[in-house]
Amino acid sequence: MSRTCIPLIAVFLVAQLAHAEANWPRWRGPNDNGGAVSGKYPAAFGPKKNVTWKVELPGKGCSTPIVIDGKVIVTAPLDGLDAVLAFDLDGKSLWTTTVDKGRPGKHRNGSSSNPSPTTDGELVFTYFRSGNLASIDLKSGKLLWKTNLQRSFGGDTLYWDIGTSPVLTKKHVVIAVMHSGESYLVAFDKRSGQLAWRVPRNYKTPVEGDHSYATPILIQHKDKDAILVWGAEHLTIHDPADGKMLYECGGFNPNKTRNWVQVASPVVVDGIAVIPYGRGSRMAGIKLDGTGEVTSTHRLWTREDTGSFVPSPAASGGTVYLVRDGGEIISVDPKTGKTLSQGKFPRHRAKFYSSPSVADGKIYAAREDGVVLVADINKGFELLAENDMGERVIASPVPVDGRLFIRGERHLFCIQGK
Repeated sequence: MSRTCIPLIAVFLVAQLAHAEANWPRWRGPNDNGGAVSGKYPAAFGPKKNVTWKVELPGKGCSTPIVIDGKVIVTAPLDGLDAVLAFDLDGKSLWTTTVDKGRPGKHRNGSSSNPSPTTDGELVFTYFRSGNLASIDLKSGKLLWKTNLQRSFGGDTLYWDIGTSPVLTKKHVVIAVMHSGESYLVAFDKRSGQLAWRVPRNYKTPVEGDHSYATPILIQHKDKDAILVWGAEHLTIHDPADGKMLYECGGFNPNKTRNWVQVASPVVVDGIAVIPYGRGSRMAGIKLDGTGEVTSTHRLWTREDTGSFVPSPAASGGTVYLVRDGGEIISVDPKTGKTLSQGKFPRHRAKFYSSPSVADGKIYAAREDGVVLVADINKGFELLAENDMGERVIASPVPVDGRLFIRGERHLFCIQGK
């Protein structure tokens, strides 16, 4: 390697890092772990404190916003239609695009717009409870193509509102549909919207065990892109070219307990998937190397004393953080499953449905009544603030490039410190 190549590589890596710091391209952020790359974020805020701007949204939605190249993208119902809205970093509306007729939510913390958008930097992909999947030009907001999974492949049979978000590969946008009846993974060409492949993913489970609200993750498996899928009491890895299953791990419900629906998504740290399951009563660490059926060989650890039901774990600095539905908070070592620290947010009858985010040595967790709690996690657990946003919050906090975005039922807030 020439001497001139070294500084050029350094400049490229710095540019990549800066781009990652300024973007949150999908539900759990640039590293799929709910963790900010960098930035300083305030602990204390509210509807009138440290709020740089807020904008009113046209309808109740629970999806988490994404941030890409100076644009904030969020989904919401608009006059009975599934819609996608874009704002600049000053809260100015850039475009609003409607997709098709929507389907209202039925849970108090659900909506037609639970799944979060995702982007590759050129196109935005959105999925809705109606079954509508759409591709939109990021710059102009033009609807490029749309399809409806429920009309094409059968109706939704989930007990509650669809929660899984799209996952992107180099060529495809992929959706996991896991419910009673026919479950499947389906991929569409990102540019044309043409069906690329569809593969069944069916397992016999106790009642509701085949339902999943979790979002797949694009991972590296044997140095190649692969799709990690959690649902129907199985963790599987698939080839993004054709959906072929490469890896399968089960054994998550040996006693065949009913209604162990999968809601929380896994988080991956150093080749280990940390998976909460059993309605918040269990948690496991699974190695993601190897191929084939690995149930008996790849479980590193299991805990039967803790977990989370709805909130997905976050990870930062090699540590996994869980906020349980009742506000208990624990950090664990992903290699051993051992508790590193624990605490509890103030007791309250409201539960945590939002998934926590980690930024600037703090964990941000939104309670369903709209109070966003912030704790210092540098030395265990220390409560810093309780921030009442004045409306319900189900979406996950988005910390990116020094800005904290909070999506409530009625407004999108942008928060910055002084």
